[in-house]
Amino acid sequence: MQNYRIARAAQLLGVSDDTVRRWIDQGLLRTTDAVPVEIPGDALAARAVALADEPVDPIDALSSARNRFVGIVTRVQIEGLMAQVDLQSGPHRIVSLMSAEAARELRLEAGSLATASVKATQVVVDVPKV
Repeated sequence: MQNYRIARAAQLLGVSDDTVRRWIDQGLLRTTDAVPVEIPGDALAARAVALADEPVDPIDALSSARNRFVGIVTRVQIEGLMAQVDLQSGPHRIVSLMSAEAARELRLEAGSLATASVKATQVVVDVPKV
């Protein structure tokens, strides 16, 4: 299982280091006994999913997403020749279908750090009404 230091966890969750420390103090993120403190990948993945379920203020939606999403793998489901990999990148959930062989070669599991690259022929950009 991969562990993350506070600064990296904060970056992946899109929050400040102090917010991550508060979540640790509040029991919302468990840590290892390592010094310095580290957060287990599966705990970080669970927090990323919980954050994605929280309502988003549309006023903060003044950006167009890029085509690379760095995040935490939250689920890997392998059946037969295919695998479904769920990745949480801030408030964005990305689902990838790939060969089971590729998922195994990449050693994907909940808590793994990964980057999803998306190629699309259409991109929709929305901004809030003024």
